Formats: sequence, C-alpha cells, structure tokens
Amino acid sequence: MKIVTIIGARPQFIKAAVISREFAQYGDIEEIIVHTGQHYDSNMSDIFFEEMSIAMPKYHLGIGGYSQGSMTGKMIEKLEEVLTTEDPDYILVYGDTNSTLAGAIAATKLHIPIIHIEAGLRSFNMNMPEEVNRILTDRVSSLLFCPTQEAYKNLEAEGLEHWKSKAFVSGDVMQDGAFFYGNKAKPLDLDMRSDDFALCTVHRAENTNSEARLREIFAALTLLSKKCQIVLPLHPRTKAQLADFCIDIPESVKVIEPVGYLHMIWLIKNCSFVITDSGGLQKEAFFFSKYCITLRDETEWVELVSEGVNILTGASRAKILDTYEHFRAKPPAPFDQSLYGGGLASQKIVQTIIKDFETI
Repeated sequence: MKIVTIIGARPQFIKAAVISREFAQYGDIEEIIVHTGQHYDSNMSDIFFEEMSIAMPKYHLGIGGYSQGSMTGKMIEKLEEVLTTEDPDYILVYGDTNSTLAGAIAATKLHIPIIHIEAGLRSFNMNMPEEVNRILTDRVSSLLFCPTQEAYKNLEAEGLEHWKSKAFVSGDVMQDGAFFYGNKAKPLDLDMRSDDFALCTVHRAENTNSEARLREIFAALTLLSKKCQIVLPLHPRTKAQLADFCIDIPESVKVIEPVGYLHMIWLIKNCSFVITDSGGLQKEAFFFSKYCITLRDETEWVELVSEGVNILTGASRAKILDTYEHFRAKPPAPFDQSLYGGGLASQKIVQTIIKDFETI
C-alpha cells in the first residue's frame, strides 16, 4: 500500500509524526510525505521533523505567503503533479488548513481515495476559512476519522448516510503525541520573575486581522500581566499585525520566538493555565490538565467547554479577566483523558486503513 501524506502547517507535523510512527510498524506500507510549505518559517516547520524523528518530506512545494485563493490554487496544481507521479492508493490529510483542502481537491479530480483525520469538527462559523476547508474535505473523503463522538454526530447531521464514505470515532492523534512526547519535553530558560506563568498564543486571522479585537486582547494581557507572568511565543503574523496597528506589548509580558514542539510541551506542562485562540493548544492544555481561556467566539472542541475546563471569552477584555479569576479560584485536578481516546487513536486509524485496503 502506498499513501501520500500532505502536510503544511505546524500542528500537522505533530499529527503526521504519530501516524507515521504507526505506519512504520508495518513493512508493507509506503508513506510519501509532501510538505506544501504553508508554514515556511524554519522555526515552524523544519525543526519539527528533527524533533519528531521522522523522515524529511520527499516533496517540498514551497508554497507559502500567498493569499488564501492563490495559495490553495498553487497547491492544487503542484499536488496534482505529485499525485500523478506517485499514483498512490490513498492520500492522507489532517485537519482544516489550505493544504488539507488542496490535497482533497487534487485527489478527488484524480479519483484517489482520501483519508481525513480530524473529520467532523465544526465551529459553525462559515466566516472562518478553516470551517469551509473542513466541510469540503469531509464531503469528498472516503475514510473519515473523527476524534470525538460529537464530531461523528456532526457528520450524521450533514447526511453521512448518503455519502460514499466510511466514518469512525478514532480518538485524537494529538493526544497520542502529547502522551508520547510528554517525557521528551525540552526545558526553556526564560529568565522570568516567577515560575508561576500563563502560556499565551494568538494567531487566528479572526483576531489578528481585526484591530479592535487585537487591541482588546492585548489590553487584557496588559492587565493580566500585573497579576501573573505571561509567556507569549509570538507568531510572525501576529507580530506584523501588532506593528501595523501600532499596538504595544507591555514589558511585563515575556515575549519569545516561536518554539518547537518539545519546547511547547514543556511550556504547557509547566504553566499554570493557557490563554489561546489555537484549536490544537486547547486540547493540549486538556491533555496536561491545564485550564484554558479561549480567545474565540466558538470552538470545535465543544466537549471541553461542557467539561468546564475551557471557557470561550472571544476578544472581550472583561471576559478574559473574569475567566482568569474564575480559574484561579478552582483547584487543579487531573482531567478525564478517556474523552479523546486515551492515546490509542493512531493504532485504531492505521488498523482501519489496512482493513479498508484489503477490501479494495
């Protein structure tokens, strides 16, 4: 069996490491990795392949830094060439990026079955490009692996029974990765005023493209930084937008460069709580039993909100500050990790792919 795996954005490198390691257990599976180049900063791409101990991609398309439409179009064109050359039995895509959608479209046109990992997630906000990417990719995929029962229900509500697709609740591969790499975390010397710190990331377009939202978020961070130390690995796009909007980061916020996955795991394990607009980091906070303040108006991970360990604040300064006080008053406790499959997702996914291939 030959599988072409298409990745291009930071979280997909981690997910691919987990599945690739499981593929390696079987000598009759050939995996070809294609990196679209969607994240082209070396701190946010190449370093992950080194840290995860997986092979560098056979193809690096170098497509990054374009507008949404231009980027996706260029990816489709290049991926079509790769798929025609490799002629795989499946292509495999992760999540909801432009790389994901481009891979799905290219494969569909060539009648190559698509495996979509993290299928069925919905924020129900069609203004988010990620939401469009998820829905379209799910609709044309052959094998849909849902991280939660809620995600599977979303597919059912959209008419799964009428699709030529097979859907499974597999658990979350990010949990597999967090458990595996948790003991390999790399410490950082941050030279901070306190070991008690909050980990913050801001990168979603809905926040960074809006001066009002970005200004409100950083006003909240300024006030919070008087109560606790904040560590902010600063995304390049966010840095550029802050400069364009003339928004200052207070000196009391510890700004660092984007970090590799093993450094990020260390930050999550050692922080007091998380403030983020990242989908992946919401879950990683949960995996290490950290409360999460989510700087979004909705989330795909609704079960975390139901559990009370994740609170949506949007960009509201008042809500961010109130949620901080709410979590500060709650004693930390281990979270129920069975919610996302308990670390067995990659095993279930690969075994299911093998069974499907045997029926072709």
